[in-house]
Amino acid sequence: MATSITVRVNDCDVELPAGATVQSLVEHVGVEARGTAVARNGEVAPRSQWPETRLADGDHVELLSVARGG
Repeated sequence: MATSITVRVNDCDVELPAGATVQSLVEHVGVEARGTAVARNGEVAPRSQWPETRLADGDHVELLSVARGG
């Protein structure tokens, strides 16, 4: 059984422990959860599901920051 996975995040490879979730990825890369949207393999991952959404080796994840202003 693999002990780590590699996930493509915004065009960069990130190595994570096997069983990593979207929540643990966001924490690992150090982005602020508030104001961040996540798409996993082209599908939006609702923030309420981040803790349960497991990542798999080879997944493609886009982390998008919401711009605020007027």
